[in-house]
Amino acid sequence: MAQARGNFHWYELVTPDPSGAGAFYSKVVGWGLQDVGQGMPYTLLQVDGKGVAGIAPAPDGERAGIARPGWFGYIAVDDVDGFAVKVREAGGKVLSEPMDIPGILRFATVADPQGAVFFLYKGFAAEGPPTGGPDDAGFFGWRELWAGDGAKAFDFYSGLFGWTKAEAVDMGPMGTYQTFAADGETVGAVMTKPPNVPAPVWNYYIQVDSIGAAAERVKAAGGTVLMGPQAVPNGSWIIQGLDPHGVAFCLLSRKA
Repeated sequence: MAQARGNFHWYELVTPDPSGAGAFYSKVVGWGLQDVGQGMPYTLLQVDGKGVAGIAPAPDGERAGIARPGWFGYIAVDDVDGFAVKVREAGGKVLSEPMDIPGILRFATVADPQGAVFFLYKGFAAEGPPTGGPDDAGFFGWRELWAGDGAKAFDFYSGLFGWTKAEAVDMGPMGTYQTFAADGETVGAVMTKPPNVPAPVWNYYIQVDSIGAAAERVKAAGGTVLMGPQAVPNGSWIIQGLDPHGVAFCLLSRKA
């Protein structure tokens, strides 16, 4: 699939234990694992032999501007260096300057004005990573920003990437859950974070075969289910949890 600019196309887990994390997510999601590290360890997470995400080590707690372990998303742009400048001009920060992974991509680690971290990237190949439908396990089906101020955060991202507002869901005391479209397709949402969430963060929802079965696999593999299974307005089911290394993750399925 061609790389649609301004949309998420790659996801990366930065963790102190790549091997253990790979084993956990392979059991929970069903991903295949392939070590492709050149000079430093890197594991591809695969669906049908094709990479959809990666696992990178967090030596001394830091990787390319990442201060703590977690899941991070890559947004495709035409000009990484130019967009890094735009991030700064819009009040964000560049945590690591643009650099190349030879033959694969150019990327930069950045943060929005409220501190949520993401990557800018441009792949050197015309085709981007594979994408799946809503029933295809192993793909990422939703992206969700818990912002310090949801309205201001949306303005930042829409100004950079041209995202447009889709449905706005009134969540009562939790505020407005503003879904957004990238390249004409509704792909995620922005909301003001709950008070118990310490800092703004992006969450990425991994599709699984059945949310109930996946929740049991999480527990059996040493993870923790923090919330759910819970139905969401579009009829899907979600859980939020922690992997054995304390990294938050989210799962999504159209089957209970």
